[in-house]
Amino acid sequence: MPINDRIRDKLSQLPHKPGVYLMRDRFGTVIYVGKARALRKRVSQYFHPSRRHGWDLKLAALIEAIEDFDVHVVKSEPEALLLEGKLIKEFKPRYNVSFRDDKNFLLIKVNLNDPMPRFALTRVRQQDGAKYFGPFASSGACRRTITMLRKKFNLRGCRPLKPTERDYKHCLYGHLQHCSAPCVGKVTLDDYRRQVVEACDYLAGQTGEWEKELEAQMRKASEARDFEKAARYRDMISDLRETTRKSRKFTRMPVRLPGAIDPGRDLAALGQALGLDSPPKRIEGFDISNISGTFMVASMVSFLDGKPDRAQYRRFRMKSVVAQDDFACMAETVRRRYSRLQRESRPIPDLILIDGGKGQLGMACRELAKLGLEGVPVIGLAKEFEEIYRPGESAPLRLGLDSGALKLLQRVRDESHRFANTYNAELRLKKISESILDELPGIGDSRKAALLKKFGSVQRLRKASLEDIQQVPGFGKKSAAALKEFLGIRPKSAKST
Repeated sequence: MPINDRIRDKLSQLPHKPGVYLMRDRFGTVIYVGKARALRKRVSQYFHPSRRHGWDLKLAALIEAIEDFDVHVVKSEPEALLLEGKLIKEFKPRYNVSFRDDKNFLLIKVNLNDPMPRFALTRVRQQDGAKYFGPFASSGACRRTITMLRKKFNLRGCRPLKPTERDYKHCLYGHLQHCSAPCVGKVTLDDYRRQVVEACDYLAGQTGEWEKELEAQMRKASEARDFEKAARYRDMISDLRETTRKSRKFTRMPVRLPGAIDPGRDLAALGQALGLDSPPKRIEGFDISNISGTFMVASMVSFLDGKPDRAQYRRFRMKSVVAQDDFACMAETVRRRYSRLQRESRPIPDLILIDGGKGQLGMACRELAKLGLEGVPVIGLAKEFEEIYRPGESAPLRLGLDSGALKLLQRVRDESHRFANTYNAELRLKKISESILDELPGIGDSRKAALLKKFGSVQRLRKASLEDIQQVPGFGKKSAAALKEFLGIRPKSAKST
C-alpha cells in the first residue's frame, strides 16, 4: 500500500514511548486498535514494504483499508493494555478479535458493610456500595497479591457471607492460622474490620514498609545462600509493585483524538465549493448497476454529518425500464425515491449526488422538477477526471485531489457504487441457484433454502459428497444421489473390498 504524505509525516513524529494506536479507514471509522511498547517502531511496521511478503490475508486486508491513524501516549505498557481493552470495547473494530467479548480485566472487591468483609476477585464493577481496586493488567500478579494480603493481615478467604462455627470446622485458612477467625470469636468484629481497612490502605498503594520487609527477607535468604527462597521474595515484591502501581482510569476516550478524516471540515469545504448557504447536513448518493441489461438495480446511500447512515440506505430494482438504459434507470430511481418522501412528508436531503456526468444529472434534474423539487442542490460526479457537474453550468468544477470536499464526495460515490454492485451480485447468485434447483422434481422451498444455506452456491453443491448432502435436513441417501445425478455428476459407488 503506498503511503500518503499525511501518514509519512505522522510516522516521523511518533515518539519511542508506550501507547495505543487506532487505525482508521476512508470513512474515519476505527477498524483496528493496538498497543505498543514503542509507538514509532510498532506503527511503522504496518507500512514497511519489506514486510509485505509476511502478511496473512487478514493483515493484508487491514493494511489496504488503512487511510490514517491516531495515537495516544501512556505512561507504561500495562496502562497501554488497559486502554487498548477499553477502546476495543468502545469502538468494536472489525479487525480486532480479542477484547470484543464481555470479558474484562480483574478487579479486587471488598464490601466494608458486610458483617465480615472479605476480598474477592470480580470482572464487573457494580453500584453496590463496595470498594473496588483495579483493573489490573496482570491477573496472575493480582491473584498472588491477594494471597499475600490474606496471609499478612490474617483475612478470611472463605465464601460464606456470614460463616459460622460449622464452617470453621472445615476452614483450611483458620487451621493454618492464615485467618484470624472472627466467625468463632477469636477476634472481635471491630478488630477484624480494622485489619480489613489496613489491607485496603495497602492496596491503595501504601506498601512501602511491606516492600522493605520483603526486601530485607530476600537479602537475608540470599546471604544464607537460600536462593530459591530469595527468588520467591523477589517475585512477591514484583507482584506487589505490579498490583499497586498507579494507573489512570479510562472511562471513555482520554482525549479527543484527531481524526485524519474530519467530517465537519470536509462538509464546510464542500458547502463553500458548491456555493451553498450552509454545509449539507444530509447527502444522498445514487448509482446504477446492471450487466448487459439484466438485473437492473440502483442504490441510494445516505450520509449524515459526513458519515454513513446505513439505516437509511435503500436499493431499487427497476420496474419500468426493460432495456439497458442507465439514464432511464436513474430517472426512475430518483422519481421513486423523492415521490415517496413527499407522500410520507419526510425531509428532503440537503444535497443529492449522482454517479455520472451530464446525462445522468440531466435526467435526475428533470424528475426533481416534475416533483417541484428543482430547488434541491444536485450534482453529478464523473469518475474519469473526478469532475463535478452542476445544473446550468457548462464547464465542470474541478477540485484538487487533496481537497476534503472532493474526498467526501468520493466516499459517498464509492459507497453507493459498492452497495449497488452488492445488490446486483446477490440477485444474480439467487437467480442462478433458483433456476437450476427449481427444475429438480420434488424439491420444495424449504429444502432448496437448506441446500443454499449449507453450500452457498450450486457450484459448491456440485463438489459436495453424498455424505455432505445427506447432512442437510430432508435429504437421505436416495434423494442425495438423485440430486447429484440431476446436477450432472454421477455418484461414485463404493469400492468393493
